[in-house]
Amino acid sequence: RPGLALCAGCGGRIQDPFLLRVSPDLEWHVACLKCAECGQLLDETCTCFLRDGKAYCKRDYSRLFGIKCAQCRAAFSSSDLVMRARDHVYHLECFRCAACGRQLLPGDQFCLRERDLLCRADHGPAPDGTNTRGPRSP
Repeated sequence: RPGLALCAGCGGRIQDPFLLRVSPDLEWHVACLKCAECGQLLDETCTCFLRDGKAYCKRDYSRLFGIKCAQCRAAFSSSDLVMRARDHVYHLECFRCAACGRQLLPGDQFCLRERDLLCRADHGPAPDGTNTRGPRSP
């Protein structure tokens, strides 16, 4: 369809012998499809991500829009194992008690106070009503 398509990047008619198609209905001049953040050309060898009409390389899309660890604020890679607490997501090594620094493991009891994770010993009385670590400040 060269000559009939309009470029989603510059809006001009695509007269070139080749065009790049992203998603089912967006077509681009080869020179116009580049990352809106870093300017890297995005061709058939790169993964391209669209958001709000802009194209991004994988690295910038993950950095700008990907889920980030609630503790260290770094993005996750696809191979990372994570822990979740309500709507917060953490790297395994970041899932630690804010009071004592102990790493919390699957099955450990904890509470989430605002953004702080607290292990069972640091968040209050045991189920039988006894305090497990002495007095707490408010």
